[in-house]
Amino acid sequence: MPKFEFEQDYKRTKEEIKNEALAEKDDFGDTAEEIEKNVQAVMEKYDRESNTRVYKGVSRRIVRVLFILFSLYSVFLLFYPGETRMERASFVGLIVFLVFLNFPATRHKPGKKRINYIPWYDVVLAVLGAVAYFYFVFNLQSIINQGIKLTQVEIILGLIGILVTLEACRRAVGLPIVIVASAFVIYALTQKSLRLNVYNLFYTTEGILGTPIRACLNFIVLFVIFGAFLEKTGISQFFIELANSIAGASCGGPAKVAVISSGLCGMVSGSSVGNTVTTGSVTIPLMKKTGYRPEFAGAVEAAASTGGQIMPPIMGAAAFLMVEYVRMPGVNVTYGYIALRAILPAALYFTGIFIMVHLEAKKLGLRGVSRDQLPNFFKLMLHSGFLLLPLVVLVWLMITRTMAFAAMVATVVAILVSMVHKETRIISFQRSEENGHVSVDFSKFFDALENGAKSTLTVGIACAVAGIIACVITTTGIGSALISLIVGASGGKLLPALFLTMITCIILGMGVPTTANYVIMATTCAPVLIHMDVPSIAAHMFVFYFGIVADITPPVALAAYAGSAIAGSNPMKTGINATKLAIAAFIIPYIFVFNPAMVFVDTDLLTIILLIITSFVGMFGVSVGLEGYLRGKLNWPLRILAIVGGLALIKPGAITDIAGVVIMALIYVYQLLREKSAAKKAEG
Repeated sequence: MPKFEFEQDYKRTKEEIKNEALAEKDDFGDTAEEIEKNVQAVMEKYDRESNTRVYKGVSRRIVRVLFILFSLYSVFLLFYPGETRMERASFVGLIVFLVFLNFPATRHKPGKKRINYIPWYDVVLAVLGAVAYFYFVFNLQSIINQGIKLTQVEIILGLIGILVTLEACRRAVGLPIVIVASAFVIYALTQKSLRLNVYNLFYTTEGILGTPIRACLNFIVLFVIFGAFLEKTGISQFFIELANSIAGASCGGPAKVAVISSGLCGMVSGSSVGNTVTTGSVTIPLMKKTGYRPEFAGAVEAAASTGGQIMPPIMGAAAFLMVEYVRMPGVNVTYGYIALRAILPAALYFTGIFIMVHLEAKKLGLRGVSRDQLPNFFKLMLHSGFLLLPLVVLVWLMITRTMAFAAMVATVVAILVSMVHKETRIISFQRSEENGHVSVDFSKFFDALENGAKSTLTVGIACAVAGIIACVITTTGIGSALISLIVGASGGKLLPALFLTMITCIILGMGVPTTANYVIMATTCAPVLIHMDVPSIAAHMFVFYFGIVADITPPVALAAYAGSAIAGSNPMKTGINATKLAIAAFIIPYIFVFNPAMVFVDTDLLTIILLIITSFVGMFGVSVGLEGYLRGKLNWPLRILAIVGGLALIKPGAITDIAGVVIMALIYVYQLLREKSAAKKAEG
């Protein structure tokens, strides 16, 4: 063998032998305990929210009670609201205290978790943070009366509150958002005095206690609690079984199951990484068994789970924040307005992944799971279809009533429908065999309240820090400077401005959870596009999409890396594959900026119907080009032509639609003629 070929083969073996060995593993563990342990390990590595302290015995019970009381207090504030700043300050003060109670300063070392341990400095930080916020609560009126004339004590406490909040966010969310917020704070200190900055950031409703915390307290916390109750009904497993019954037996079925189940689970999940690991622990091993490459299997799960954040009705809770930020002339922007306009882009996103998964399976000759090993759709719906009722009620009430009312009623419905089967019951009844007395088991009910509180910590602290960023932008004029910078660099042209905004969103969105991600994009990047006459809804959807895809875009592709950990694949290759699968998220936003008809702005019903048809056909064309397969393998010129044809169909317009149809028809006919020619040669 020539030296060059030998070296190339050696390098390939050295790089891939570990991945190939891992790919031969059939499962993410041999028992339920092993699977749960491995899932937790991956979550702790890639998801800050899962890196928590471990409590047992009396300490565990005390901490559990504190979390349950926090959930109940959050609900109480909705029914008995106090002065705006008082309720928000108490809410954030409790969040900060509980964050230090729940999250250690650093990641646990494998196998070295300390039980019931909180270092003295964490106790000090928890107390200092709570004191800073509750000093504001108990001295609210005097602070309001004196305005910016803060005392020395109030300046010190405000500064402590800001710094402790940033540290709490680092622990619960991660470093990227803290770096961004710190950079904004440092800039603010160069523009205004320390006293004024502390006042703006800590003691007004423009900073930490601003719009993001208001939305979190009024809407998001209720939906987080609703999601926790819904999870206790076993709906995630139902979604996986439902997806299996629909697509499990088709060509490359397990990958299609991953796309469907992750999209469904993502509707009520606010974490790309959490969604990836939860459903991926089941779907990724099945994809590998079917014959998909490990890096492709991990990428499918990561791309689909990330797409869950843009999927109505919840959209990772960003839909509720959009109601606060989107302004359309002459339009009453409601939740229904936002959710309706998010449907088509989200559907195209998942269609793109689904088609590429199908084409990959065709190209590799992969089959699905045997039908007798899969649940029957009709039997499954008869047995467990009632679990969908809370979601139906939620969507209906969010459109017809207030969002808070919808979340509360849907939570009650979730509890009620869970009573249908013993295994789904949130509240269960047991009769004693000895004396016949009936006891009520509320353990799942309290588990849901506890889990809801823990999830609220991450969302709440991220919203608090997002409020810091938003405050600096509005009080210093840095937003105008950013607009001038991007508009100037783009020469006033929309396309270059969109590209620069996209890059900015991906960078700012790295490692940031969905809610805070959107707030940062809405305050920093959306105004740039609105300044260039892009409709507000299109501008906000554009920046939201590119903030979210940071979870699968290297180098900080946390969801893709979590998927690769389960698949035993190369993280960077998994990230690249996930980016390719999520190509719709990189195309569609440009389309609805140039033609807002895609988000149902300035259009009519006939145009919308035509747009839906051509967009889905166009997404098929783009997928064909990226996968390089239609009826058979395509060479590069045909692949490029297919992508061009697909993009022409996705872009609204009669001329582009006709051009796209002609291109796709020519490619299909060309392949068909080649097949017939090859068949004749084989017969001859």
